[in-house]
Amino acid sequence: MENMFDDSYFMKKALQEAEIAFDKGEIPVGAVIVVENRIIARAHNLTELLTDVTAHAEMQAITAASNFLGGKYLKDCTLYVTLEPCQMCAGALYWSQISKIIYGAKDDERGCTALGTKLHPKTIMVGGVLAEEASSLMKRFFIERRNLN
Repeated sequence: MENMFDDSYFMKKALQEAEIAFDKGEIPVGAVIVVENRIIARAHNLTELLTDVTAHAEMQAITAASNFLGGKYLKDCTLYVTLEPCQMCAGALYWSQISKIIYGAKDDERGCTALGTKLHPKTIMVGGVLAEEASSLMKRFFIERRNLN
């Protein structure tokens, strides 16, 4: 029997969060954190609403997951995020010791890979899961934003 809880399943949940961000006028990045096929945190960008440059989806998800687990380490957890984490988020993920990061679209300019940010040595990172859907949402957001200005 096929496992319905694969990377695409959870990335679709992260994309739902990105759509919520889009509807709020936030850059459409969504994230979920999963442990044992259970979503323990859902988040999206809140930088505009909170007027806080650190309120990225990943940062919100780390806080929610840590609160859920009652500890600061996210060992045995997987982050699904629609856009490759930036340097700030990658740094926070390093300290959380998250086991796995799965992202959708690559960020060639501000992504942690392009900037050479180190992840925790035990963290596995995989990119490109539903990348087209994540990239399309991001492009649509910026096209609409340009048309408003």
